[in-house]
Amino acid sequence: MPALLPVSLAVGIAIWLRMGSPILFVQERPGAGGELFRLVKFRTMNDSRSPDGNLLPDADRLTRLGRVLRKFSLDELPEFWNVLKGNMSLVGPRPLLAEYLPLYSPEQARRHEVRPGITGWAQINGRNALTWDEKFAHDVWYVDNRSLWLDIRILARTARSVLGGHGVAAPGHSTMPPFKGSERAAGKK
Repeated sequence: MPALLPVSLAVGIAIWLRMGSPILFVQERPGAGGELFRLVKFRTMNDSRSPDGNLLPDADRLTRLGRVLRKFSLDELPEFWNVLKGNMSLVGPRPLLAEYLPLYSPEQARRHEVRPGITGWAQINGRNALTWDEKFAHDVWYVDNRSLWLDIRILARTARSVLGGHGVAAPGHSTMPPFKGSERAAGKK
């Protein structure tokens, strides 16, 4: 963490100079057991609105600086605070939006059997270039196979993946298209 402090300060100053405040983005996300916690990230989007006052789509609000921060996962640095607080782990399924909770199939919901992570099996196997079903399959595989050795392997591959900046966004999206439930999840209703 001390080694990341200068980088975090530089990122915070860059955001403040380019976008003003707030520097941080805080949002409730589901953690272990689906329990909500406050996720902290660096802000990557502006608050641009349409003429009728609604926020523009994420892809239109993502700034040039935000793209760079996301490409190299620098926007994730404040999540180390969530790790220190015990809401997150270094490795685990990425915490997604709370609005997705009722859309998961029972198998997909198993991703909440462990604490969410800053990085995970899905992140080193395609990141946001994966389909939702592929991402959830990787998350559940991690839940079933987690170990200290696997976590070390994921952390090592994360460094390589982040430096390469691959899989940051699905084509045509700032990250991924919204999850609307899968065919398997729809069959549970």
